[in-house]
Amino acid sequence: MEFTDIVMKRYATKRFDGRKVPEEKINQLLDLVRYAPSALNLQPWRVRVVTDQATKEQLKPAAFDQEQVTTCSHLLVFCADPDYDGLIRKLGVLLNKNKVPEEVSSMVLGMAKDFTKPMNADQRLGWSRAQTYLALGNALNGAKSLGLDSCPMGGFDPAEFARILKIPAPLVPVMLCPVGYAADTPMPKVRYSREEILV
Repeated sequence: MEFTDIVMKRYATKRFDGRKVPEEKINQLLDLVRYAPSALNLQPWRVRVVTDQATKEQLKPAAFDQEQVTTCSHLLVFCADPDYDGLIRKLGVLLNKNKVPEEVSSMVLGMAKDFTKPMNADQRLGWSRAQTYLALGNALNGAKSLGLDSCPMGGFDPAEFARILKIPAPLVPVMLCPVGYAADTPMPKVRYSREEILV
């Protein structure tokens, strides 16, 4: 499928048919998420994949009873990671493991330290949230490219999701992405004109 077709055919699915997506396809989707862009390659996100139906039923009230949570095959919970000290250390190990030249590694890690050091806790979380949305974009378009349907969902209680799923601090759930096969019909896309999005 051409990327233009993916973008035009993707829509926010409101109800899934409950069929299970093969794990191979979910692994392909997670690889597309892994390759999402991020500032300085810090990749400040983690994803919890929920497949257990009982757990999804438990989560549904914390998502305002939206049925995507329980009718989807796999529920991806995107979490922002604001621990930049840890992220920078982790990136250093990754760069070294991949034999990135020392001068490049030192430059990238130095820029990351200089950029994040002045940030307070709220700023770090805000920056991580913004980066996590980039990964979510790959998940949404990636799902459609694999013949799957999905829905970006911000309407949920992050604290309750973290409690139920035992997501460790400092990770914060920021977006949900249920994935599966649609059981609804997309509405026509309604978007502003090209001229109206320009400033």
